[in-house]
Formats: sequence, structure tokens, C-alpha cells
Amino acid sequence: MDCTRCGACCVAPDIAALDKPLGMRCPHLTADNLCSVYERRPQVCRDYAADEVCHLIEAPTLEERVQKYLALFGLTDEAESIRQRGCSSMRKARSG
Repeated sequence: MDCTRCGACCVAPDIAALDKPLGMRCPHLTADNLCSVYERRPQVCRDYAADEVCHLIEAPTLEERVQKYLALFGLTDEAESIRQRGCSSMRKARSG
């Protein structure tokens, strides 16, 4: 399956290598949903491959795709809590 460059994988999951909390936009994700550090991205990002989840979360906007991703994995409440606290790092999100 080819990547659709939708950006959901750079927002929905937490990414420890980037200290990026669940449901928060990666600071390296550009306005057009591309990675600004693509050549230097961490291994976890390099290893990620588009799969059936990409089709399951298809939606017109990035926010809708992220919400569908979080719901699919039962993470909506946790992500909302992190967002409300305004956690800028995964470590802070996990400690709160």
C-alpha cells in the first residue's frame, strides 16, 4: 500500500523518539502534511509503512483522520486529556 501523505501518522500516535505526545501534531509536520526533517527522521518513522489503518481512517481533513485513528484504538479520551493539559512533550503527558 502506498502512503497517501495524509499526515495522520504524524499526529495521532505518540512518538517517543521525538518526545511527541499522543494526538499532538509533530513539530516537524509542515502545513502541507510533509515531514520537514524527512532525511533525518527517526528510525520509527522510517520503519512505518502504510497499511489497512490508512484506509480505515480516510476522511476529508487531517483532524477527522486523527479522530478516527484515536477512536479505532480507543485512545480518544487519553488524547483529549493530553490536549486539554497542553502537554508539549510525551514525558509531561505521561507524568500528568
